[in-house]
Amino acid sequence: MRTFVIAGACLALAGCVKEISSEERLERATQGGDMKGTSSAADLAKIKCDDTNSELGKARSDSRPETDRVVSYKELFDSLKIRVARFDEAMSRNPDLQFQEGSQELVSAKENCIQQMADVKVEFETYVRELVNVPTVQEIKGGNTVVVARLDFGVLREAIEALNPDDRDSLLNKVSNAEKKVEVKAEPRRRNK
Repeated sequence: MRTFVIAGACLALAGCVKEISSEERLERATQGGDMKGTSSAADLAKIKCDDTNSELGKARSDSRPETDRVVSYKELFDSLKIRVARFDEAMSRNPDLQFQEGSQELVSAKENCIQQMADVKVEFETYVRELVNVPTVQEIKGGNTVVVARLDFGVLREAIEALNPDDRDSLLNKVSNAEKKVEVKAEPRRRNK
């Protein structure tokens, strides 16, 4: 048994030994990842964050259902997050994009996207927190007062996950508790049918 273990260890060590020079290692590292996913200055110039007003207007509209408003905020926030990530990735891969002649437009476009994302996040988070604090309303159905959800709790959970605030778990617990209240109140009504 001992000889099998020793023979297996020797075989494993013999199979793993291959010296790679620093140049070969560098070549391997830069070979595949050099151009994939890298945006050029022309690609980055196409990214604009000034076009968010119509989407933001939809999300702010009090006449729309709350679920639709949350979905609009989430889609806009995710879109801005992706745009900022593209800028960040391209500029970290090619820092010269920030310092080349004529790159001021790219830098200001990136800053504009970051500012738009921050503004939308504040508005979105404020709205989500309002919904979490008052997740249910009372309606009168058939002469009885019934507790109902203001919006789809699944959408509210997705919004909380997208925002990823520091107190995410606390907010998710509040949503779960509200969901239980709605289920508990709905059960006696179902039994009476």
